[in-house]
Amino acid sequence: MLHWILILLIIAAAASLLGLPALAGAAATGARVLIGIALILFLLVLLGVLTVA
Repeated sequence: MLHWILILLIIAAAASLLGLPALAGAAATGARVLIGIALILFLLVLLGVLTVA
């Protein structure tokens, strides 16, 4: 999941530099959603609610 977050952030940065605000916004939103999911999963594992095999 972190791999996809980094890819989306790179796409957002490149699109922003190339003057494509719609693509940059979409990639940044996708990265923001994945970061939120990763943080929630991390907290669940940290609190012991979710176990990782």
